[in-house]
Amino acid sequence: MPKTKINTLFLGRFGRIFTTLALFVAVLSCGDDTKVANEIAAIPVDFEVVRFDREFDNAGPGDIPALKKKYPYLFPERFADSIWEAMLTDSLQRVVRAEVNRAFPDFKVHEEELERLFKHMKYYFPKFKEPKVITMTNNVEYQNRIIATDTLVLIGLDNYLGPDHEFYQGMSTYIAADFDKALIVSDLAASLVKKVVPRPRDRSFLAQMIYYGKELYLKDQLLPMLEDAKKINYSQSQLDWATVNEEPIWRNYIENEYLYSTDAKLSARFLDPAPFSKFGLELDNDSPGRIGRYIGWQIVKAFMDKNSVTLAQLLNLPADDIFKRSNYKPKR
Repeated sequence: MPKTKINTLFLGRFGRIFTTLALFVAVLSCGDDTKVANEIAAIPVDFEVVRFDREFDNAGPGDIPALKKKYPYLFPERFADSIWEAMLTDSLQRVVRAEVNRAFPDFKVHEEELERLFKHMKYYFPKFKEPKVITMTNNVEYQNRIIATDTLVLIGLDNYLGPDHEFYQGMSTYIAADFDKALIVSDLAASLVKKVVPRPRDRSFLAQMIYYGKELYLKDQLLPMLEDAKKINYSQSQLDWATVNEEPIWRNYIENEYLYSTDAKLSARFLDPAPFSKFGLELDNDSPGRIGRYIGWQIVKAFMDKNSVTLAQLLNLPADDIFKRSNYKPKR
């Protein structure tokens, strides 16, 4: 039989074997994913969502003492009752509460999202205890739009009225972009994740990137149904830009020897919220801010794809170890 004939037969058989093995592995993986999903779905959660924003809106001056007794953590003692009474009748405050009522006639969809998030938290972190969730208004203090403690979650709903809402006129577009109710569960997950991902002692740019990469990878596990763009608070077009330009971004970091640099300016350029990332190139205005977090996310994903470690082990591994064992190479 001619050699080429033998090779053709061999390759054909090998191809069929490879395809069969690939399908077998895919089926096993799918089965594992289904098993985990079913286990998570069966986890009982018990939490309460309190619409304090409505309770306060429906109150009168005489109700303030009772509200203070019921929610002492929402009424700092340094403020007299007259301050809260004035808020009840202040015209601007009334408009804010009316807009929140209009945007959130109920909280059912978000409550279901929180339930799924809490189930995943309990699966991966068995000691997690679901907190009491309180919705409120906080005068659009967007840097504190969600506050999470071990027992309480406070959600400032006036920070989620939609990026184009008149309340946010005059704010930078990149800040207003986060004022979307679809990001509530992502923002809460971010607050919870910060409690379990240790801050790096290493001040290198690589360590900072991988710290954020761990946070985003953990979001992958806690919010598997959420679009990747929402996990990083990007628009889909911003995420697409990051995906397409991943290789030149990485090349820029390598060529400029940024990875082990401790220059604090790199955080402002590539990690902190900003209208765009600052390479000092023509592409800057097309780039989304926080692009270094995206790169850190891809490094952590590559590491987890190539190494058999638990989520708890990942969170405590040093950045340099993760980077070296990830064999990270962005697609060209």
